[in-house]
Amino acid sequence: MSNRSIGLNDNVYQYLLQVSLREHPVLAGLRESTALLPEARFQIAPEQGQFMAWLAGAIGARRILEIGTFTGYSALAMALALPADGELVTCDVSREWTDIARKFWERAGVAARIRLELRPALETLERLRAQGESGRFDLAFIDADKTAYEDYFELCLDLLRPGGSVLIDNTLWSGQVADPSVEDPDTEAIRGLNRKLHRDERIELSLVPIADGLTLARKR
Repeated sequence: MSNRSIGLNDNVYQYLLQVSLREHPVLAGLRESTALLPEARFQIAPEQGQFMAWLAGAIGARRILEIGTFTGYSALAMALALPADGELVTCDVSREWTDIARKFWERAGVAARIRLELRPALETLERLRAQGESGRFDLAFIDADKTAYEDYFELCLDLLRPGGSVLIDNTLWSGQVADPSVEDPDTEAIRGLNRKLHRDERIELSLVPIADGLTLARKR
C-alpha cells in the first residue's frame, strides 16, 4: 500500500502538494508523528485526506462512519469538515494507535465530534443497525482488513442514507490488483470487491486514482 498517490513521479507529486495541499497544522503534526512508527504506511496520503474532507463538505455531511482508525489522520481530516454538532463514529481494535489519535483530536478541538468504538468493526456496525441507525449516515470510509471489505461495504451501505457515499481505500493496492501473478488473500479480496461493485446497480461508482486507489460508491 502507498501513503502518497501512485503513478506520479517525485517532481509532479511535490508540485501537487505545493499548489493544492492545505494541511491543518495538527494534521501535519499527526502525520509527522505517525511517520516514526513501523506501521507508518497504514496512514492515508495527505492529498487523500483533503479530498475526503472536501467531499464531506460538498455533501453537507453531518454523520460519518469510519472503519479503521489507525492513528486518526483520516478521522481528524473529516471531523474538521463537520459542523460543530456533527458526529464521526470510528471503529478500531488498537488502543495503542488510537491513544495517539485521541491526543491529536483534542489538540485540534474536534474530540467531541468523534466517537471511538474499540471493538471489532463488524460488531459495531451490527450494533448500529440494531439500534435503528440504518439510513442515518451521510458518508462512510473503509480502510481496514481487506478480506472483510465486502462485509464492511454491505453494512455501511445499509447504514447510509440514499445519496450518501461509501469511500473504500486501497482499491488499486499498489497496482497488484492488475497483476494476475499476485494471488494473496488481500489482493484477491480487493479484486473481488472491485468486480462486485462494477456490477452493483445499487450504487453509482467511480474509482479515483488518488493515493492507493479510492473507490467512491454513491447509494442510489
